[in-house]
Amino acid sequence: MKVREHNRIAWDKLVEWGGCPWTIPASPEEIRAARQGEWVIYLTPTKAVPHTWLPGLPGKSNLEGRQILCLASGGGQQGPILAAAGARVTVLDNSPKQLGQDRLVAERESLEITTIEGDMAHLEMFPDESFDFIVHPVSNVFAAEILPVWREAYRVLRHGGVLIAGFNNPALHLFDYDQAQKTGQLVVKYKLPYSDAERLSEEEQQRFLEGGNALEFSHTLEEQIGGQIAAGFVITGFYEDYDREVENNPLSRFMPTYIATRAVKL
Repeated sequence: MKVREHNRIAWDKLVEWGGCPWTIPASPEEIRAARQGEWVIYLTPTKAVPHTWLPGLPGKSNLEGRQILCLASGGGQQGPILAAAGARVTVLDNSPKQLGQDRLVAERESLEITTIEGDMAHLEMFPDESFDFIVHPVSNVFAAEILPVWREAYRVLRHGGVLIAGFNNPALHLFDYDQAQKTGQLVVKYKLPYSDAERLSEEEQQRFLEGGNALEFSHTLEEQIGGQIAAGFVITGFYEDYDREVENNPLSRFMPTYIATRAVKL
């Protein structure tokens, strides 16, 4: 089974089962706050995106009129919140059920959102310079290659446009987390860059899928940050973040395991 198909099924399962924070739609209270200009979105688990990373038009307190692509960003969160803040939003995601969460909120709150099922690295459906902003929460961990993602993001952004992206620190993939859960000890096991597709046999991948586990890939910081620069972006913002639950990510006891960047197409 191909990576994209595996991950589409896995994320559809996570939506059906509930409980994954990235599949839980925005609440009416969050939408109400966004309509008043008090929008809150996340690229990483716990630290909200600064409003200065997505500035409104001169003289406006919200994002009214801005064209935003929420890239690999289904789940009914970022897209509906930004639409409620006044933006014209398109959400592209690999999972039909994640996109269904966006449509659910849009219908509930009378919001206009365009949803497209697709691959984050293939944006041929969009002409050059289509968007003012791209919002790309921590999701390229599910892509085997990320340099095409940065190149396509650069192409579809207008000059002066902004890409905000969240991603894993590659150190997150060094350790044997099954062993950590049993012993409480973090033991280095895997060489970076890491790939579930290479590590797991077809049988193991099938068991992975039955458990609602998407295939993950680590990417070097050279690919994550240097790749954006190589695509033509200038990095203008940076922060790090920790996981929501240390039990699921014991490395967060010792270091931030997520990174967010703001990059501008000059």
